[in-house]
Amino acid sequence: MAQPLPGMKPRPDQALSLNMKLLSHHELQGFGGIGEGMGMQLSRDGRRILWLAHESAPKNFTAVDVTDPKNPRVVVQTELPHAKVRSNSLDVVGDVMAVAYQTSAVNAKPAGFDLFDIGKPENPRLISHFDASGEHSRGVHAVWFVDGEYVHMASGAPDFQPTNPADDQFYRIVDVRKPAKPEEVGRWWLPGTRVGDSTPLLARHPKFDSGYRAHNTNVFPQRPDRAYVGYISGGAVILDIADKARPKLVAHWRYSPPYTGFTHTVLPLFGRGLLIVSDECVYPDGKDWPKLVWVVDARLESNPVPISTFPLPPVEAFARNGGRFGAHNLHENLPVPSSWKSEDVIVGTFFGGGVRAFDVSNPYQPREIAYFVPPAPKLSRAGSIQLNDVYVDDRRLVYTVDRFAGGLYVLEMTI
Repeated sequence: MAQPLPGMKPRPDQALSLNMKLLSHHELQGFGGIGEGMGMQLSRDGRRILWLAHESAPKNFTAVDVTDPKNPRVVVQTELPHAKVRSNSLDVVGDVMAVAYQTSAVNAKPAGFDLFDIGKPENPRLISHFDASGEHSRGVHAVWFVDGEYVHMASGAPDFQPTNPADDQFYRIVDVRKPAKPEEVGRWWLPGTRVGDSTPLLARHPKFDSGYRAHNTNVFPQRPDRAYVGYISGGAVILDIADKARPKLVAHWRYSPPYTGFTHTVLPLFGRGLLIVSDECVYPDGKDWPKLVWVVDARLESNPVPISTFPLPPVEAFARNGGRFGAHNLHENLPVPSSWKSEDVIVGTFFGGGVRAFDVSNPYQPREIAYFVPPAPKLSRAGSIQLNDVYVDDRRLVYTVDRFAGGLYVLEMTI
């Protein structure tokens, strides 16, 4: 695939690539708008099933057989109960899948998460529903479920009233060791975001206030006593969860303002004492630029220090092609058998900037080493590709999805 010549502006109708080869593309039966939930199941019969949460109604989730990456095949696609709820996020452990549900307004249902038995991928069976609905709650935006025992999530709650409506989702821990009876065991919110807090109200960004609320809530087996939380306008948070009933703040790195905020993912590289912290672009046409991926020195975890950012193509080249352009999801080194794990190469999605891979072996000078930018999907309302999430499997195959219409792209990294 051709790359643009120096000085040329890429067009949204052309594909761009470097060290990534397209193996296949699937539009998911005409419902190609996928959120930020991707999980791979190694099924009992030897298949690889990629589970995808949809960005919005009418679809809930889709399962794709990617055993042959050149010939992906949909095995099941499910419906949401109504148009004012989205699933957006899911995770898979063995034959159990957790799926998040967030409503478009507070005090609506279903708002929470479901657990499914996916032992027979063609026939997912509901095990239980955890209800997070309430007068001030939209439910669950993102789940982290990697150990089969606890769901960590960004969620509202029936007994939580935020000081500002934009601060409605916080960190909750739910015990699912009895999957038919999930039970909350702990929670933490940024002080000052709940009615009744003694902490003073937090200052808001004058132009880009996306809320002091949790997004990704990652916990890894290397440090099961730590939660790494992207807290949107609140920055990056590290929590001590050795006592899950009483999480305690270890570190808080906030860089908005002056930056435009929306801290999305905090990915620890344990062997190197680093954090990779991604923002999320949430405005079209580069209005909230820069949206970056930061490299943070966390050797002294109580004092995280930013040392570099990932190099990105010029904003002028992509920002006005339609839709968003800037950082979003990272492949998160999930501690499950199907996931590729690397502390030297980080892969992320950048909406209109496609999917990109970076060498961070020198953390002070990250290098871009691969990318793939598909052409605009035919039915995309953005007018350009909007790659939303990425998953890299243990075969080093890259799976990435479009937010609106493009569906699934399966790529081979040739680095």
